[in-house]
Amino acid sequence: MTFPLQHRTKLHSTNPIERLNGKIKRRTEVVGIFPNEDAIVRLIGAILLEQNDEWAVQRARYMTLETIAPLSDDPTVSLQAIAS
Repeated sequence: MTFPLQHRTKLHSTNPIERLNGKIKRRTEVVGIFPNEDAIVRLIGAILLEQNDEWAVQRARYMTLETIAPLSDDPTVSLQAIAS
């Protein structure tokens, strides 16, 4: 309940996580058999980076940096440092 009011309605939903897990599952099933563990890590890392980029430029963000920054436990973290 310490999160800002505008975030509370979004916190109960796991839809973004479930969608991301589905995307990872679909992409890994296409490959089928991985030659080693590093190959899996590279593919999933690329998927996560791609998703992060999509979320960063999305017009209606799930949660914005401006509203999340004040929730940081580290007082030295500033929004300008995060955004740069």
